[in-house]
Amino acid sequence: METWANSGLGRDLHLDLTASGGERAPRVRANLVSALRESIRSGRLVAGTTLPPSRTLALDLGIARNTVAEAYSELVAEGWLTARQGSGTRVAERAGEPARRPRTRSAAAPRPPLSLMPGSPDVGEFPRAAWMASARRALTAAPNDAFGPGDPRGRPELRHALAEYLSRARGVRTDPDHIVVSASSGHGLWLLARAGKGPIAVEGYGLHLHRELLGDAGISTIPLQLDARGAQPPDTTVRPLSAALLTPAHQFPTGGPLHPSRRTAFVEWARATGATVIEDDYDGEFRYDRQPVGALQGLAPDEVAYLGTVSKTLSPAIRVGWMVLPERLIDGVLAVKGGYERWVSATDQLTVADFIERGSFDRHVRRMRTLYRRRRDTLVDTLAARAPHVHVTGIAAGLHAVLELPDGTEAATVDRAAALGLAVAGLRTFRHPGAPADRPDGLVVGYSTPSSARFPATLDALCRALPTP
Repeated sequence: METWANSGLGRDLHLDLTASGGERAPRVRANLVSALRESIRSGRLVAGTTLPPSRTLALDLGIARNTVAEAYSELVAEGWLTARQGSGTRVAERAGEPARRPRTRSAAAPRPPLSLMPGSPDVGEFPRAAWMASARRALTAAPNDAFGPGDPRGRPELRHALAEYLSRARGVRTDPDHIVVSASSGHGLWLLARAGKGPIAVEGYGLHLHRELLGDAGISTIPLQLDARGAQPPDTTVRPLSAALLTPAHQFPTGGPLHPSRRTAFVEWARATGATVIEDDYDGEFRYDRQPVGALQGLAPDEVAYLGTVSKTLSPAIRVGWMVLPERLIDGVLAVKGGYERWVSATDQLTVADFIERGSFDRHVRRMRTLYRRRRDTLVDTLAARAPHVHVTGIAAGLHAVLELPDGTEAATVDRAAALGLAVAGLRTFRHPGAPADRPDGLVVGYSTPSSARFPATLDALCRALPTP
């Protein structure tokens, strides 16, 4: 519905209401009536447009309020306008063009596709009330400097809250001075890569978006071999590397934690070569068979740069992440980031800090851990009943599972799912181009993505898309 605020009426009329002698008021009213009538007739004021109150238009035009009221009354009597108590004065439906009504989705419009794509939480479970309460408290208590150019390290309130939380929940050894706020884990990786300026080793199967990000930054990537114990450390005798990017708590996408012996081996590699282990702790809070596996960073704070984000725990729409950095990397990262905070909203940072300090973050993670564990169990039970020939792996933690498929069926299964309105990712999507294709075909199923209401229909589509034995 058009209103006075957006109709452009004041710009369109261009009224000349000047007159002389005792006829000024009648002439002004006549000019106003004529201008409004012509604006309606020409379509500049469409049917349904709400006109301003007589007092408002009178002040805007510098004329008497009674003059505007009388002009409105005359146009109502002629049928150009309608006036109802409580709903204002509007252009009549029959006086001009058809009313502009909000566009509504056709009943026959297709529903959004079902999705089991990995990498997203159930966004419908976002804790709106608790978030709003934290935002209100954060804004009320925010110091004035929060609304000026920010420190590129991030708000001190958030860095203090993160230092306590990460130590308690993830076993990270740090203090606020070693934390730098980023917009996401990908942003943190980009900053580290630009500061390091050298090739980076990545897991042979990993997030392709991170490889693309590094490539766009001019950083080449070297694939690491994966086996049952996780990634294998690089050979110290080959090409020097600036870093190795790992997902130690829950390897993405294959699942499973990095074996303790491999953790030690990567730390020793970093010490021997002067390189850095970049730890992407993307969903470390979600483990279902036992307590979460602690961060690799806790083993060697001087060799490991730790990346975290709220995108999997809260929402990818909240652009807040963090880096826990060895002392030797801080200045270089800050130099790349810039002299002030231009990436992350200060108000979001303050809200996240309050959300953590009030215990809301812990409560939300506990609630979502329970929900996702039930989703995982439902997925496993459904597949056991309807597709027992499909082997499910990587289910001890995280927000996704891997479904192993017969050789040569991955692409056809993804296409069949798409035809059923289901988006799902093939395992080969995540293989580094230089890594051997030594794993069976498979699907990476993000069971956290659909809403609870759509989860049954999503699983049904998945089962119908899977190849038969």
